[in-house]
Amino acid sequence: MCGIAGAFGRNATEGSVRNMTDTLKHRGPDGWGVWFDPEIPAALGHRRLAIIDLSACGSQPMVSHCGRWVIVFNGEIYNFRALRAELEGEGVQFRGHSDTEVMLEMIARRGIERAVTQLVGMFAFALVDAAQRRLFLVRDRFGKKPLYYALPDAHTVIFGSELKSLRVYDGFDLRIDLNALAGYLRYGYVSGPESIYERARKVPAGAWIAFDVTDSALRVHPARVYWSPEDAARKAASDPLELSHAETVDQLDRHLRDAVSVRLESDVPLGAFLSGGIDSSLVVALMHAEGAAPVRTFTIGFDDAAYDESTDARRIADALGTQHTERMLSPQDCLDIVPRLPFSYDEPFADSSQIPTLLVSALAREHVTVALSGDGGDEVFGGYNRHVHLPKLWDRVDALPRPLRAGSARLLEFLSPEVWDTLFARLAPFIPRRWHVRTPAEKIQKLQAVLQSHGAAEAYDRVTAYWQGSEGVVRGATVRKSRALNGDWDFTQQMMLCDSVHYLVDDILVKVDRASMAYGLEVRAPLLDHRVFEFAWRLPRSAHMNGKQGKLLLRAVLSRYVDLALVDRPKMGFAVPIDAWLRGPLREWAETLLARERIQKEGFFDGALVQRKWKEHIAGSHNWRYELWAVLMFQAWYESTSQAMTE
Repeated sequence: MCGIAGAFGRNATEGSVRNMTDTLKHRGPDGWGVWFDPEIPAALGHRRLAIIDLSACGSQPMVSHCGRWVIVFNGEIYNFRALRAELEGEGVQFRGHSDTEVMLEMIARRGIERAVTQLVGMFAFALVDAAQRRLFLVRDRFGKKPLYYALPDAHTVIFGSELKSLRVYDGFDLRIDLNALAGYLRYGYVSGPESIYERARKVPAGAWIAFDVTDSALRVHPARVYWSPEDAARKAASDPLELSHAETVDQLDRHLRDAVSVRLESDVPLGAFLSGGIDSSLVVALMHAEGAAPVRTFTIGFDDAAYDESTDARRIADALGTQHTERMLSPQDCLDIVPRLPFSYDEPFADSSQIPTLLVSALAREHVTVALSGDGGDEVFGGYNRHVHLPKLWDRVDALPRPLRAGSARLLEFLSPEVWDTLFARLAPFIPRRWHVRTPAEKIQKLQAVLQSHGAAEAYDRVTAYWQGSEGVVRGATVRKSRALNGDWDFTQQMMLCDSVHYLVDDILVKVDRASMAYGLEVRAPLLDHRVFEFAWRLPRSAHMNGKQGKLLLRAVLSRYVDLALVDRPKMGFAVPIDAWLRGPLREWAETLLARERIQKEGFFDGALVQRKWKEHIAGSHNWRYELWAVLMFQAWYESTSQAMTE
């Protein structure tokens, strides 16, 4: 796990790439290197977080044995031992035992197209073909590792793991992409392949982009997609498995154990995040089963019971006998990290679970360098509440006359969010725990959104959006951002695929990558092994969920290792009470960033509209935490980057 940066083309220089690489030292605190060839010309920079082969033989940039290929690589290749055995059988001799060297020699022997499809792992890498004067920028199947690029002039491409490495390149265009900004306000993240800057882009997940040096100008080839969730799901569904429930659970258990086992490879201390939910509990249970005992597990807790998962995590840790580390955090601990968010996330990012993710990453890094997580379980196995409940809800709403829907939506606004939360809290002692609703006012808002929708796809879009009609909030935005569902599948499967393509890649994986790498911590996600994904999509939807709950198969596998009663609780997510903080300890900070005069001067947002939302939120008549947090995270990011560029 590392940070990479570089330049390719007429204006590539060693000095500029050294500066770019220096901005990524948090991603790679264990070493650095720069390779430069003025004849191509190309310069590659690397910051190293040493995980496998801690010797100099694992250092990068790395040149292939034949001298033709040069690579800088961020990530891990989990099947590198099997690939190495293949190459050794063909007579290849290795200098060290790193996965980077194995991947590089695979490319040298097989070619990039064949080699990349054989890789099991998470990766973003830049590869120079010195013989052809060509650069490849490549990203893993799910986009776990980030890779940005930009063309500052007609003859040069620059790239880096984070936008901050591109910003320090002389001539980088800092103009904000207003349409990307509107999309960010709508969903809370900047959707790829766009970035927040007009002239910078993200390499798509599961793809590579090639660049050639020519005498007239740099030639950019179209992105080559080698794997996508849609194509993989379609291919898998065309070859369905006909298994009994017991056989299905057996096979999934084996797939998951293998996915976990290969991710235990490390020359440094290793542990796991543990929330006490289905996904992280299953990963820890499988780590234990694969001989990683005692597993080191890490949890953070909060004083507010509505947001605290530490008790649930402790039960799982006790049941599995892990070496458990728990830290209880005060609201001030969370608030103290808010000023760090713009640097850590580097691009506007409004998922407030970024805060606890940073905190648990900091805790884990005190003890280990690698941590496994349960990310991906919801998208792959149908774990979000919308996957289970939205199709049924929409069928009922769709049967109602439109005037009745509109009237019902208005009725729900008669009670303030605070009243809804209080009402549900008083009813909680009289209903089973699994039916409890952690944030009832938020669920009421989502119900309103469904009632106001004109179709199933719009209902999904509304319940996952932060700010409706965001293109009207951003001055100069011309494109309405919305995510299209694929009608080839049923409604639930459409949502699962859309979540895998967008929300997973641009929200969940961004959140975890930036938070963990801010502290030099590598996070591995075995539930996102592409072989597990392909197996899951060979099964009927009924195998994953019934009318009441999702992730049936993950629950079945987990039941082999722990009592399911330990995880029988409402889905919690990883949230913090941003709405209350904005009315309390963050109010002064927020009011400074949201001042109407400031917003009008900067010219990005409709200041009057933002101020109206802010006043309604402070008054408690509405809960606009998602909308306001999105604006605040952009404002804080913009202020931070503007200051950095003038220093």
